[in-house]
Amino acid sequence: MSLIEIRNLHASINGKEILKGVDLTINKGEVHAVMGPNGNGKSTLASVIAGKDNFEVTQGEIIYQGKNLFDLSIDQRAAEGIFLGFQYPVEIPGVSISNFMKTAINEQRKYKGLDPMPTFEFMKLMEEKKKIVELDSKLANRSVNEGFSGGEKKKNEIFQMAMLNPTLSILDETDSGLDIDALRIVAAGVNALRSKENSTILITHYQRLLDYIVPDFVHVLYEGKIVKTGPKELALELEEKGYEWLKYE
Repeated sequence: MSLIEIRNLHASINGKEILKGVDLTINKGEVHAVMGPNGNGKSTLASVIAGKDNFEVTQGEIIYQGKNLFDLSIDQRAAEGIFLGFQYPVEIPGVSISNFMKTAINEQRKYKGLDPMPTFEFMKLMEEKKKIVELDSKLANRSVNEGFSGGEKKKNEIFQMAMLNPTLSILDETDSGLDIDALRIVAAGVNALRSKENSTILITHYQRLLDYIVPDFVHVLYEGKIVKTGPKELALELEEKGYEWLKYE
């Protein structure tokens, strides 16, 4: 059974149609890259899946692990294992990363009918997952993303992803603004978390991320639709030719 099926998805923002019939099926264990120019629907697609309310779905459906995703609130989707990594992670002053993560994990456990995670188990998990993204212990004690560099914010997001162990991770331009060292660390974290039981959607403009995280499929989202799908080599072709040539395919 597929993990998620997106069928004829149409979505609008402020009355303007952005997604114009997106079809996409992702199975467990797969990494899918979604590429395309700005303003063609990549971030809107991520928002629709995650449940953000800045859009209106006008047609189509999304089936996630056999459930109609539109029947689930944004919190329920997170508890069901959907994780969205933002292009510009927000700062949360006054809330430490450790407290933020403990709350998130225990909300997820509550949804599944489990008791809160014991403190010693939580601390052990944090130490284990910090190593994946080389997260400095000092950062883990600070407020969420407050005063962090771009690279630190992205590392913190992958750390959160590691702690929550989602079934579907959507990384929206996680490579944006990263230098090579930060990109390498973030990509290594994503690769370390990859398994047969989870899937990842990488939303990116640039082929360079795909040098580090090799996708099973590359999709081109252009003018609101997926107009082309191919192997990882498609990203190289896009890097060379741009997107305009797809109009004439």
